Amino acid sequence: MTTTPAPTWLEANQRYLMAALAEVRGLLERQAGAQGTGAETRRPPGPPASALAAEMASPPALETLCGLFGLSAFERQVLLACAGTELDSSFAALASGGGNNGNNTGGQPALTFSALLACCPGAHWSALAPTAPLRLHGMVELGAGPALVTSPLTIDERVLHYLTGVPTLDRRLVGLLHPVAASFGGRTASQQALAQQMASAWREARRGQPLPVVQITGRDRLACWDVAAAACDVLGTGLYALAADALPADARDLAPFVRVCQREAALSGAALFLDCWEVDPASDAQRAGGVRRFLETCQAPLALGSREGWPPMRRPVVTLAVAKPSLPEQQRLWAGSLGPAAPALNGQVDRLVAQFDLDAASIQSVATDVLARTGAGASPAELGSAVWEACRRQGRQRLDSLAQGVEPRAGWDDLVLPASQLRTLQEIARQVRHRRTVYQAWGFASKSARGLGISALFAGPSGTGKTLAAEVLARELGLDLYRIDLSSVVSKYIGETEKNLRRVFDAAEDGGAVLLFDEADALFGKRSEVKDSHDRYANIEVSYLLQRMETYQGLAILTTNLKSALDTAFLRRLRFVVQFPFPDSPQRAEIWRRIFPKETPTTALDVAPLARLNVSGGNIRNIAINAAFLAAAAGQPVAMPHLLSAARSEYAKLEKSLTDAELKGWA
Repeated sequence: MTTTPAPTWLEANQRYLMAALAEVRGLLERQAGAQGTGAETRRPPGPPASALAAEMASPPALETLCGLFGLSAFERQVLLACAGTELDSSFAALASGGGNNGNNTGGQPALTFSALLACCPGAHWSALAPTAPLRLHGMVELGAGPALVTSPLTIDERVLHYLTGVPTLDRRLVGLLHPVAASFGGRTASQQALAQQMASAWREARRGQPLPVVQITGRDRLACWDVAAAACDVLGTGLYALAADALPADARDLAPFVRVCQREAALSGAALFLDCWEVDPASDAQRAGGVRRFLETCQAPLALGSREGWPPMRRPVVTLAVAKPSLPEQQRLWAGSLGPAAPALNGQVDRLVAQFDLDAASIQSVATDVLARTGAGASPAELGSAVWEACRRQGRQRLDSLAQGVEPRAGWDDLVLPASQLRTLQEIARQVRHRRTVYQAWGFASKSARGLGISALFAGPSGTGKTLAAEVLARELGLDLYRIDLSSVVSKYIGETEKNLRRVFDAAEDGGAVLLFDEADALFGKRSEVKDSHDRYANIEVSYLLQRMETYQGLAILTTNLKSALDTAFLRRLRFVVQFPFPDSPQRAEIWRRIFPKETPTTALDVAPLARLNVSGGNIRNIAINAAFLAAAAGQPVAMPHLLSAARSEYAKLEKSLTDAELKGWA
């Protein structure tokens, strides 16, 4: 015995729609028969639409739409008649009595409101009002005609697709709305709790009141998206992301755009996530105004994603702050992502967590990359090194486009400084290594978010080793070093400098990279007395930088040739200040002893006269390199005559002359 399979929802919905259309067609046929136009074409009756709907496991699309927008029985018939003209050309012929009554274009009959008023029971004039659902939500459109009731009526394409059960997106929103799916693999317990709060905020909203806007703030954009998507999963709805840049710039175009988005959210059963990470409400008033109007007028379930909270608006707002995973959460994410390979790290996960502040998605990406590269036979040392380097690569992805990467090659032996300065540099390295232990595990971060940044000022004349010391620290810590190009950061446009600085710090946070603001006195000079608006905004830029440095949990190094040019309020916020003195004769002698690589052939070099050259370490390096080129061109080892010639060239560049005291003892 064979059984007939139950129809799918799509098949059942098609049957229901045809039955509902047949009922409206019957009304038009009876009206045509009453008028004696001969346009009626009787068809055998089928099962009533109500009986077919009762057999369906889920309601048909038409009934769902009527419930969503509160359509009356007559408005339902109007919508069906408009759909009928698209699916069955005889609908319009029936409505127009089989001919062209002036309510059409191109000689083709058209459906009019007048015909529906005449044949449908319970007809009411208000169904065609601009504020009634059919026109308010753009379900039907009025064409050009001599009068309102005789103008052609057509159905919106998106609504027609919805009635037939075809999943699609409004053509005006294609490329603007993007579906967001939750990533079930790496959500932390704290993020899951936020998702539950968001779902509860919408579920418990008072009936008849607008749903609150859920404002989701945090540095990690993807984590905020995931929290919103997880909340929608709890509610059984979808989620579409909409960039703030997609909102119409002209306020007159915003209202129809809002209606389209609102209708699409209802038809799709989805919430909207407005991505505002690139909008600063304080400095971008025009874009911020458009965002506020959208949020205050769109009645769809709305989430607002931004780095920081927005000012109050004329609508209830629930704010959720999405933080990076805590230390224990990151440890669990590492263990889960590395799987059986995690125990082989022998406690190195704690070192990873202490240095790299990665989110769940980044940890999963790093683990996948490392396991694919190392294979099953990797030793703990190889695995640990591979994970560390993969974490560094993860941090580079965002920084490479914002700052200049410097490969740190110098070591402690390359630095010639007084003992006190060397001790300070070693203390900086110790604090960077153990900052997560002190701040997080030992609770200092819970006291205040201020003062957690490890920032240092390297002050001294040019060529005294400030940049070299930054390289030494980066190499000692196994971290990337990035030099910040101030010309690409400072902008004459109000608010742009802060945006550029924010991008740099945000990108550097994940990998804890060492940031080097070279020649920083150009940007961090004395904050000016406020005499005009330009002074005021310049001070805002400096204040923003101070705030970010205090919260940046990596190492930020500023170099300056003139310490006195810096504001004392700025100096108070720096953790370390290292003065790089101009090298004296013993220090210059030590620099000369270390300046040549062991591979360089030298002969009869006398450090004593070399140390009498009154130049900095940077100039000494230039002299050594130029002398090496002279010797290589002559096919000889580096000797004192080569160094003398190179020294004369370096002094000429400095617009100085060698003194008799400096030349004493040279061959």
